[in-house]
Amino acid sequence: MGVQIEPSWKAQLQSEFEKDYFVALTHFVKKEYQTTTCYPKGRDIFAAFDHCPFYGTKVVIIGQDPYHGPNQANGLCFSVKDGIPHPPSLVNIFKEIKVDVGTPYPTSGNLERWASQGVLLLNATLTVRAHQAGSHQNKGWERFTDAVIQTVSNNLQGVVFLLWGGFAKKKAALINTSKHYILTSGHPSPLSANRGLWFGNGHFGKTNELLGQMGKSLITW
Repeated sequence: MGVQIEPSWKAQLQSEFEKDYFVALTHFVKKEYQTTTCYPKGRDIFAAFDHCPFYGTKVVIIGQDPYHGPNQANGLCFSVKDGIPHPPSLVNIFKEIKVDVGTPYPTSGNLERWASQGVLLLNATLTVRAHQAGSHQNKGWERFTDAVIQTVSNNLQGVVFLLWGGFAKKKAALINTSKHYILTSGHPSPLSANRGLWFGNGHFGKTNELLGQMGKSLITW
């Protein structure tokens, strides 16, 4: 399959693109984009990879679905385009960062600035129909993104995985903990955060502490 994706990732994932499930997934996604409104824009489906080359990956954050409202999704989990109001989960992420590491609450919710520093912002499902959360689940994306997680685990060293909420925590089974670090907490959604499962997790400071111990550059959150 001629997938348009950052070259270092293409080299790692090429065998995945040739598998029958991915061919079927590609046909499904193309038809959906031709017949309904879907997000993110086609050119942004693999944006998480395009902004964070494989060998520069230091941190992985796992989300579930792209945002399904107009002009929100930009291909990076939890991220929105410049000028778009911040969704509730992103608001809570920024609040925790301010308390944890002192970074002021930002104007833009576009997290490309994290990706360019080595943070892979990976949704388990990379596309969605407008206004229909979960509409592209169980079509093959999860198999593909599980393969991405395993590829990072197998071929890189010392990556910090941030697993927020029950869905993301299940991905721990794909990660070699003798080579990598896993930090878990509740999800930043209001439902979880208001039950005391998100705020105070300190993941952003802890991540930089681990990166520093490995001699890697820190993330400017």
